[in-house]
Amino acid sequence: MKIIQQPSKKDWKNFTERPQLDQSALEKVVQSIFDVVQEKGDQALLDYAKQFDQTSLNNLVVSEQEITFATKVVTAELKEAIAIAKSNIELFHKAQMMTSPKIETTKGIYCWQKNSGIEKVGLYIPGGSAPLFSTILMLGIPAQLAGCQEIILCTPPNPSGTVNPVILYTADLLGIKKIFKVGGAQAIAAMAFGTQSIPNVYKIFGPGNQYVTKAKEMIQQSGIAIDMPAGPSEVLVIADESSNPSFVAADLLSQAEHGADSQVILLSNNAITLQNTISALKKQLEQLPRKAIAIKAIQNSLAITFNTLEECIAFSNQYAPEHLIIASDEADQLAPSIINAGSVFLGHYSCESAGDYASGTNHTLPTNGYARSYSGVTVSSFQKTITFQKLTALGLQNLGPSIEKMALAEELFAHKNAVSIRLKSLL
Repeated sequence: MKIIQQPSKKDWKNFTERPQLDQSALEKVVQSIFDVVQEKGDQALLDYAKQFDQTSLNNLVVSEQEITFATKVVTAELKEAIAIAKSNIELFHKAQMMTSPKIETTKGIYCWQKNSGIEKVGLYIPGGSAPLFSTILMLGIPAQLAGCQEIILCTPPNPSGTVNPVILYTADLLGIKKIFKVGGAQAIAAMAFGTQSIPNVYKIFGPGNQYVTKAKEMIQQSGIAIDMPAGPSEVLVIADESSNPSFVAADLLSQAEHGADSQVILLSNNAITLQNTISALKKQLEQLPRKAIAIKAIQNSLAITFNTLEECIAFSNQYAPEHLIIASDEADQLAPSIINAGSVFLGHYSCESAGDYASGTNHTLPTNGYARSYSGVTVSSFQKTITFQKLTALGLQNLGPSIEKMALAEELFAHKNAVSIRLKSLL
């Protein structure tokens, strides 16, 4: 990790930049994939599976037999853990479901809204070196609570042409049956445009690498909505003298092992804490099975000292991390100052892994600074809101004159007449 000591505030912006691939090169690759998928459909996806996943597929659809086999091979212990996580996630997300009351804005005028589930949604589940079956819970549960009628799932196959059994088991547990063996930017294209096997959807959800993120960003130009720009994972940890360096090191590495393009940031108002944490990180790094990946992520990461915890919070708000951990006895007191973060973890025992898996909050979160303007996935992410209004004769008589004056001021005479003709009928 690069160590920076008490940087000037004018230099903070330089340290909030994420490592990125060349965007113009990314766009060219993704656009090429879009063009081929639109032209060749399923055949393009089969060709890309051979090119990117090193597997020859005869069919993109996951069969019932594959799902049945997956259900048998997943251990009882893991099934129990998934059940606990499912229960907590459902409990937290059910609490987000609200009913809008009918409001009488003026005597005789009633306004209300209805939340309606997006009919067709697509879930992208990364499945490469780390098959993220937990993301199925994070996306599938709120999609079902929202009332989405059709949920399809795309995930890349392994070289043997199969999908990780835990991914299939978790999808089946939620009743998701339309599962397809396709990953990367080509999966985003397939869900957006549709192919012979894969139906098109109206909104696409799920994290991924920079190719997936760029594909989601570009697909919006075709009228397909996305959850958010959810790219390479990141965590920012604020640690002071009360923190446990071993705990903090473990949290940093839990994000670093996601991928070489992940980023971890350590902030502290105590130089000794920072050094002790880096020492603990080096020791734990040696024990990681994904050491090579974590090392590359650490090379893109920073450890920064500030004079105060308040400065640490101010920098964090500018960085806008996907995950923010405050490893301090003062975490609860500092929490109200947080304005930009995807998900926040307070105190010494609130490891970010809890939010990734089973505490109940959603782990599909904005990255790359988008936490300044985006929220993480909620039930409302899978819904659209329709407003209703009903005017009685009395309501139109009360409000009509104001509407007429406003329409005239905008020189929209037909708008005025739509009111006037009704008012005259009531005389």
